[in-house]
Amino acid sequence: MIIPRQNYVDMLAAGRGNGLVKIVTGGRRCGKSFLLFHLFHQYLKEQGIKDDHIIELSLDDLRNSALRDPMKLLEYVDHHTTKDGSVYYVILDEVQEADRFVEVLLSLMHEPNLEIYVSGSNSRFLSSDVVTEFRGRGQDIRVWPLTFSEYYEACGLPMVQAWQEYYTYGGMPQILQLHSNREKQDYLHEIFSLTYLRDIVEHNHIKNSEGLLRLVQVLASGIGSSVNATRISNTFRSKGEKGMGVTTIGSYIGYLQDAFMIEEAMRFDVKGRKYIGTESKYYFNDLGLRNAILNFRQQEITHIMENIVYNELRSRGYRVDVGALERWTTGASGESKRQRLEIDFVVNNGADRLYIQSAYHMPSPEKEEQERRPLLGIGDNFRKMIIVGDPVKTSIDDNGIVTMSIFDFLLNKKSTELNL
Repeated sequence: MIIPRQNYVDMLAAGRGNGLVKIVTGGRRCGKSFLLFHLFHQYLKEQGIKDDHIIELSLDDLRNSALRDPMKLLEYVDHHTTKDGSVYYVILDEVQEADRFVEVLLSLMHEPNLEIYVSGSNSRFLSSDVVTEFRGRGQDIRVWPLTFSEYYEACGLPMVQAWQEYYTYGGMPQILQLHSNREKQDYLHEIFSLTYLRDIVEHNHIKNSEGLLRLVQVLASGIGSSVNATRISNTFRSKGEKGMGVTTIGSYIGYLQDAFMIEEAMRFDVKGRKYIGTESKYYFNDLGLRNAILNFRQQEITHIMENIVYNELRSRGYRVDVGALERWTTGASGESKRQRLEIDFVVNNGADRLYIQSAYHMPSPEKEEQERRPLLGIGDNFRKMIIVGDPVKTSIDDNGIVTMSIFDFLLNKKSTELNL
């Protein structure tokens, strides 16, 4: 089964000739290798590039282990290219497996006729020294698991059934090749424990792997809820868990982010236009992995839908924060009362902004008012939206607030730009 993933191919194609290393990042098993070696390779062939001008290496393949030596890797590239000015495309998958790979890439950049594309999927690839070395010289292309629109187009199921499968088993491309629920669950358990968790433990030399596992379970249980390291540490301490202090928890959360398992959505004071550093929300890059961590037992669709909306926004390239809003109201006896309200997502794209509330079900006018109240309290002219799980027709009210169903939001790539 071939899933086109045209937006990523377009980004890779747009980078041709820009003089930068095209760095394809993303979690394990999300489709980076297929993107480079099949989809982008096919694009290059369609552009008239001959096979002998496309140099492809998977450095996590044992058969290429000798090329993890930096000098042998450079010699291999030199042997397969010429100095006649013709352009060669060098594609290195899992480049972090090569020793001194930063120096290798910097050396390859000295050759003006090389277009360099690399991928990496663990924390070593995104360490601070790599970011520093490639600042201004690399183009980061982040690959996510399948979005719902990609999944729906490929799976051949009715929309509601596809939605149920997607929010249960997530968007890892291999899921589409598996048939039974048992196969899907076993696959997700395996890549979590044997790929993600093992990679984090081994690379970061973590001795308390059980503590890391329990932390992941805590974060998986709390998607959609504000947390901080101090509160989590206190929870561990109350249960007699040792070795899980604030500093350790902060480090472990950083490792999980580097491995593309979770992302942090910081709290943003909408009125004060500043970040509030006390608490954050954490969302899982793939819901299938999140559900596997909890053995598919905790299926709160409200929070799961919120996580899917977050991932969709990030996959479209937006920066996403959690909005915090305070406003003062007058009570029945004339006293002033302070209200603390939350906006699910503050979505930024340069100077443009969009505020979003995610509400799986709005069964009553009271619930509708509850969702609109934070948006009405913002007081600016940026667009505002409520995404609901109910099958509603897209509409806009007198205050300019758009209400849209989750399916219209996910299946229309222009839904965040909608002006009714």
